[in-house]
Amino acid sequence: MDTVTIGVVGLGLIGGSLCKALGANGHRILGWDTDEHVRKYAALTGVIREELTDERVPECDYLFLAVCPGAAVETLRRLATLIRKETVVCDICGVKRTVCEPCFGIAEEYGFTYIGGHPMAGKQFSGIKYADADLFRGATMILVPKEHEDLFVVSRLSDLLRGAGFRSMTITTADKHDEMIAFTSQLAHVVSNAYIKSPTATEHLSYSAGSYRDLTRVARLNETMWTELFLDNADHLGFELDCLIHSLQEYRDAIAAGDAETLCRLLKEGRERKESIDTE
Repeated sequence: MDTVTIGVVGLGLIGGSLCKALGANGHRILGWDTDEHVRKYAALTGVIREELTDERVPECDYLFLAVCPGAAVETLRRLATLIRKETVVCDICGVKRTVCEPCFGIAEEYGFTYIGGHPMAGKQFSGIKYADADLFRGATMILVPKEHEDLFVVSRLSDLLRGAGFRSMTITTADKHDEMIAFTSQLAHVVSNAYIKSPTATEHLSYSAGSYRDLTRVARLNETMWTELFLDNADHLGFELDCLIHSLQEYRDAIAAGDAETLCRLLKEGRERKESIDTE
């Protein structure tokens, strides 16, 4: 792929990692963060080549919005008059309905292309100091183009992202994305964060191993960001929480009643469900 100019707004873990991964391919990386110290760190360590000032926005062939959903929409609205019609804009937020609908409208009004995005990769830590050029290696990137989007443009963005290490692209709608992410990501963060609140957790050190680490890895989250993500997807996440609470109550009732037959059946159903849906 030819060398291009890429702007990234938001230089945290995901934005910083994207800068590193795409910069490793020789692309010119312009970056911006509201935190001046983060901008200086990114420039001094080579994460970005230059700051993404308003004057440089028209130079971008691609523009990625690696900020929270509300900030992504406001950023695009503010920069819209500066973006060239040939530029492809892609947010990388964790929800899509609250971002895609307004951003599709802004892009249509000003004549450039916007495609929603969400990388299926991350760490339990946040911030640019944890940015990793290999974070996306082997991962899936979810893309949400508008209806009847030019397939050549989607393909061009996909090729760029594969250069950052993504193995595959999933093309979907905003609603389907949010429905699935409520189960695969958001519910897991709620469960992990709630699980660690047990009073027994303070004494776990000499008694815990892999199961504890697996279940609590994402409990160390950015509460401000995840609050916005959860509330932006309250309907789908609420459904998943209701399903989980119902299932937990079944286990709780069987254990309280000493009902070995029911408990064994519930455990068997869970094992078989895991075996049937995970093919890798």
